[in-house]
Amino acid sequence: MRNFKRVLAALFTLLLAAVVLFFVLENQQSVSLVVFGWAAPAMPISVIVLFALVAGLVVGPLLGLYGLLRNRRRLRSSAA
Repeated sequence: MRNFKRVLAALFTLLLAAVVLFFVLENQQSVSLVVFGWAAPAMPISVIVLFALVAGLVVGPLLGLYGLLRNRRRLRSSAA
């Protein structure tokens, strides 16, 4: 059973890598992003989208952890 789970995990990882590679290869158009007057250098749109995805995957759990710790502190202060 353990080997079956490893094979499934490896297949899922390979499938995910293939989808990401396909996405990157299909989105090679260069764009220049302007945010609050700051212009980023021209780069493929796939790089910008993947960067936004990774940033969201990092920021989302951090905000969730912040909310959890804030609620825990609030419960401790109200119980005391």
